[in-house]
Amino acid sequence: MIQTLDFFTPVVDDPYTFGQIAAANALSDVYAMGGEPKVALNIVCFPNCLDPEILSEILRGGADKVMEAGAVLVGGHSVQDDEPKYGLSVTGFVHPERIYRNYGCVPGDVLVLTKQIGSGVVNTAVKARMASEKAEQEAARVMSSLNRKAKEAAEGYTVHACTDITGFGLLGHCTEMAQASQVTLELRPRDVAYMEEACDYARMGLVPAGAYRNREFAQPYLDAGDTEEVYLDLLSDPQTSGGLLFSIPEEEVSGLLKDLEKAGLETKVSVIGRVVEKQEKLIRLK
Repeated sequence: MIQTLDFFTPVVDDPYTFGQIAAANALSDVYAMGGEPKVALNIVCFPNCLDPEILSEILRGGADKVMEAGAVLVGGHSVQDDEPKYGLSVTGFVHPERIYRNYGCVPGDVLVLTKQIGSGVVNTAVKARMASEKAEQEAARVMSSLNRKAKEAAEGYTVHACTDITGFGLLGHCTEMAQASQVTLELRPRDVAYMEEACDYARMGLVPAGAYRNREFAQPYLDAGDTEEVYLDLLSDPQTSGGLLFSIPEEEVSGLLKDLEKAGLETKVSVIGRVVEKQEKLIRLK
């Protein structure tokens, strides 16, 4: 049995979309362990000064996403709070011999990421009223997309390690994975799929504070080489409901990529690097 809980404040203005994103984010922990979500409970904080219809739309968005996941929403709990917050407690199941863990990378493995990154930067641009409608829509689509199809596509392959990319950013999660696996991860920043306008916004300085904290955490373990500053910002960018990062044998990569394409993901898949024997630094950017 997998038990997880996650909730946060709104990352978009539309309440229905916020409900979908928060639910997808909470459900992601189950998929990241190779499991199937079965039961979910709402967690709600809501101020008395806002229209109850807003809360209704948040809950409708969450309920629709839980239904899409094939799970059952069985109730929840709400409290009055000055700031809206929403999320889920999710129970799922996974066969004990098929659990995905966030460690176990093997030298020679290839790293495959199932969503483009940059949601933190784009959301910062949205708050500054500098984001295009296209960029805002892409970020919302990526954040609200379930990791279900990606998890199911990977079931026929040898997944040595898996994690979902969330608040620690790609760099933070890779550092944790490398440290726990006692290996070094070589990442190719230019091969990572980014949200279309994220690089432009990062170059403009529209980088969330969390990215700097993530970068500070990873710095002692990082050999950045001559990597351009904008990529360091994006690799550190905290993600909301990010994709799955798989570490799989090189000979299985082409098959997985084909099956991910057949699965019809609404996100961009990228091969972002490889696993090598442990070196002085846990992360090398090439």
